[in-house]
Amino acid sequence: MMKEGWVRKKIKDICDKASSNIVQNKVMDNNGDYPLYGASGFVKCLDFYHRDEPYIGIVKDGSGVGRVNVYPAYSSLVGTMQYVIPKNGFLLGYIKYVLQSLNLAHFASGAAIPHIYFKDYGECTVLIPPLSEQESIVAELDKLNEILAKKQEQLKELERLGLAIFYDMFGDPILNEKNWEMVPFSYVGTFGRGVSKHRPRNAEKLLGGTVPLIQTGDVARANMYITEYVSTYSEFGVAQSKIWKSGTLCITIAATIGKCAILTFDACFPDSVVGFVANSRVCNEYVYYIFGSIQGVLEENAPAVAQKNINLATLNALKIPLPPLDAQKEFVNKILRIEKQKQKIKQSIVEVQQLLDYTMNKYFG
Repeated sequence: MMKEGWVRKKIKDICDKASSNIVQNKVMDNNGDYPLYGASGFVKCLDFYHRDEPYIGIVKDGSGVGRVNVYPAYSSLVGTMQYVIPKNGFLLGYIKYVLQSLNLAHFASGAAIPHIYFKDYGECTVLIPPLSEQESIVAELDKLNEILAKKQEQLKELERLGLAIFYDMFGDPILNEKNWEMVPFSYVGTFGRGVSKHRPRNAEKLLGGTVPLIQTGDVARANMYITEYVSTYSEFGVAQSKIWKSGTLCITIAATIGKCAILTFDACFPDSVVGFVANSRVCNEYVYYIFGSIQGVLEENAPAVAQKNINLATLNALKIPLPPLDAQKEFVNKILRIEKQKQKIKQSIVEVQQLLDYTMNKYFG
């Protein structure tokens, strides 16, 4: 039963749309005071603007299609985005949450470059309360999003703290200002490449078992420790692969170069991931921060082929500073204390996100 005063409206009846003709690479020489936004956020400032009041922007083409955000007055969007302007009587923030609840990516068409059209999602019917209730709903949802943003920023601050401690104790690994002994990676451990023959023709036989398969994306998404995975290997997959033990460092060597994370369970790798087993001369967490510091160097030195990659010979020969083991252990103790704080914040983020999802579903589900 619909609440008193609530009405059903189509998106096209509560919003107007407008298009942008701004091609990003054609305005890079234009400079001014008015921000231009794209799918990934702020692009640059121009000497003109399209909208003089706050508005909703939706990614209509390509990566991130369907993403909904509110943008400030006196700004513009690139041409791959759509302006959406609520009509009189409909609150900007409320319409933003309505559009977010629709999961507009479901309206995407086109295989190579996904695209959504206002004419499609504009036909969706949604419930609209009186203006006063729109305001209270927006205030409730804004507060939850504000809490979530603060907790995510706390997490970033702790990550920055870990990096600051590393540089304070050991200096920049590239410059080696503290004059530590420089040794090749082969002196402090052993690299091995994933041997999985993971190809489309045999993927069906390889996947679907119980042994975790750690891929490039799993490493890139991890925050020091790999605790989650997407795919698993069957017995057939494991038989033609290798199981790496918990504690192995995983390093990406193709496409995304030099991302590193530490396994917290036994797993297999494809050939786009390298395993590093440290010896008694180094601590895993120290090596993790080394890779975080030299990732740019690895990217720059990767061969410029169709897909960038680095090989084991390059990694083995790469020289790194080797501070005393006691100093490394002192560093690890500090990092593990930070990790405990991070885990608490991550759990609270999960709880706030669950409450936000519940509240969104309560009003728009």
